[in-house]
Amino acid sequence: MAGRQRVELIAREVIAVAAGAASPHSGPTVGWWMTPGKAGLDTQARGLAQATGLAFEHRVVRPRPPWSWFPGHLTPGVLHSLAAHSDPIEPPWPEVLITCGRRAVPVALAVRKASRGRTMLVHVQDPRVPVRLFDLVIPMQHDALRGPNVYPVTGALHDLTPERLAAAATRFQAEFADLPRPLVAVLVGGSNTSYQLGPGEVRSLTALLHATAAEHHAGFVVTTSRRTGRANAQLIENQLADLPARVWTGRGENPYRAMLALADHIIVTSDSVSMVSEAASTGKPLHVFDLPGGGGRFGRFHAALRERGITRPYTGSLETWHYPALDDTARTARLVLEHRAARAVATHG
Repeated sequence: MAGRQRVELIAREVIAVAAGAASPHSGPTVGWWMTPGKAGLDTQARGLAQATGLAFEHRVVRPRPPWSWFPGHLTPGVLHSLAAHSDPIEPPWPEVLITCGRRAVPVALAVRKASRGRTMLVHVQDPRVPVRLFDLVIPMQHDALRGPNVYPVTGALHDLTPERLAAAATRFQAEFADLPRPLVAVLVGGSNTSYQLGPGEVRSLTALLHATAAEHHAGFVVTTSRRTGRANAQLIENQLADLPARVWTGRGENPYRAMLALADHIIVTSDSVSMVSEAASTGKPLHVFDLPGGGGRFGRFHAALRERGITRPYTGSLETWHYPALDDTARTARLVLEHRAARAVATHG
């Protein structure tokens, strides 16, 4: 394709995404989204790739020790030092490479070198290396990372779209039809390095849910995560047995997306930036149940959402309020396309 034609094509892609009219995965493969294969990292990189409307392929990369022990810009030869269960990383090199996760960083930098600088690098989260090594860096705002090519986001990127939520709602609508309104989605995480979820916290949460049921005659759909733990999940089921509730604890299809789509209110435990961010993309009243711990980056994240009027503490009573839905993924996709277009102009004129 001639240089000017390519520039015009890229410009049309930018306009289409800005207008919300881009079709996903259209045209030939443009790039890769690359991660170490962890679900949370996959969601962010995949979500951004899909939001561009361009055709991307997934690559899983896991550098072997000792390459995995060192900062990404200090690992020469990493392309020849990937674990056996990594995907092949070989030409033709992608035009755009979206990465998420520290272990994908050295591979991204090696691809850039192998492509002689032609691959545009976009890293989601803090890469833990000098940001000048990337074209774009998309950290969380609470990481406090700065630079001329750094574009912080308030919420974690994700792959939820109105279309996917609508499809999930259709799938589960009949299953939730007998639950009273308002319908409350309850998203329960679990313990991590900053927060603690144990039997005491479960009992506190379920006591508040009983108070909500008494005051608002509400129905509930509840989902747990792997970090919730089997004992805590069973306790939640037991504590809510006398309420109009559906509790998903890992058996059968996960109704998570349908819950976000169909709920009138959403309650999320404070341990999960991803779940809070995804819930905030709906624009629905978002109540946060605080677990013991937090502070630091988590504290700054929750403070930012409260200041923007997106979240309020969950106290057992359901308040109704409105806020602009968090759309960091779509905004970042437009940024990626604009930067790609600028590179094309600089290269081809």
